[in-house]
Amino acid sequence: MTSDTEPLTWHAIVRQALKDNDVRLVTYVPDNVLRPLIDGLHADPFFTCFPTAREEEAVGIVSGAAMAGMRGIVLMQTSGFATLPNALASLAVAFQIPVLLMVSERGTLGEFNPGQAIVCRTMRPILDSMGIEHHTMSRLDEAAFIADRTMRQAFATRWPACLILSPLLTGKRS
Repeated sequence: MTSDTEPLTWHAIVRQALKDNDVRLVTYVPDNVLRPLIDGLHADPFFTCFPTAREEEAVGIVSGAAMAGMRGIVLMQTSGFATLPNALASLAVAFQIPVLLMVSERGTLGEFNPGQAIVCRTMRPILDSMGIEHHTMSRLDEAAFIADRTMRQAFATRWPACLILSPLLTGKRS
């Protein structure tokens, strides 16, 4: 976990769950909500982290790494998820590749951007239609359990999984 002097945060919990599950590769499309996690991952020599231009590119990189025996995760915002159904269905799902996704949720709780709201309403049904487990992290006291168990299940079943970060957890406004 974290040291006694460091406050327990969602991003410290996620970083530890990644370590506990030997997830060393982190690809992402930059996002302000995910910034504290991304900064912490870059600062930790355990992880190899880099930004990608598009979410599909990140899924392809993590898929290739998984085929070579390295565990990885793709970090993105809700709007970026809208670009992924084909990459997930034709690569990760079709070949049973345990691609982990972490999505910072927008489109809910007072969202001003209609595009974000539409993707937010369709993200979970799309994941369901592909049989991809998804769990929303909305409470700090449940974050470690949800993150760890979702990762364990993805690797045990060799199937993609998605962690959705609720603004109730991250505290970021829309």
